[in-house]
Amino acid sequence: MDLSRVGQRLRSYRHERNWTLDELAARAQMSPSTLSRLEAGKRQASLELLVPLTRQLGIRVEDLLPDEQADPRIRRSEIRRHGQVMVPLSAENAPIHTYKITYPPISEAPEQKTHDGYEWLFVISGRLRLHLGDQHFTLGRGEAAEFDTRTPHAVWAVGKRAAQVLSIFNDDGERMHTRAV
Repeated sequence: MDLSRVGQRLRSYRHERNWTLDELAARAQMSPSTLSRLEAGKRQASLELLVPLTRQLGIRVEDLLPDEQADPRIRRSEIRRHGQVMVPLSAENAPIHTYKITYPPISEAPEQKTHDGYEWLFVISGRLRLHLGDQHFTLGRGEAAEFDTRTPHAVWAVGKRAAQVLSIFNDDGERMHTRAV
């Protein structure tokens, strides 16, 4: 385990409290030079040194240790609904939900729907038709739109090719697009 950043994190917690080296060292009953060397990475971190410091700082020893590097890859199954293919690009518990959606071309506009939420979309390829209330828009490659999904809306590909879109939803919009029937 790499402990090289323990001293940096310790210093950061001390600075958050606006404490000097002398103040924290006195509270933890150690010499300021020991604390200084620990923060500078010139002294090996040990439980004997860290426990009194973390108690005074009101943190856990684990807070000083390096974070386990989680696998950043997204491994979620694609979703197929109504001819659309939705590929998740964010973790299931992410605060914002991002999908690459492929809309098949259709000749008639789908029924407009409303639901709580907000949506942002970006056209990667193809042409996309957006009905938003009484307004009608055709978006091409490189164009983007954002809208409140409480406004009646419908989205589909126009022309002979599918449209690939990067869509970002808040929780309500994601639920409606991926789980509604």
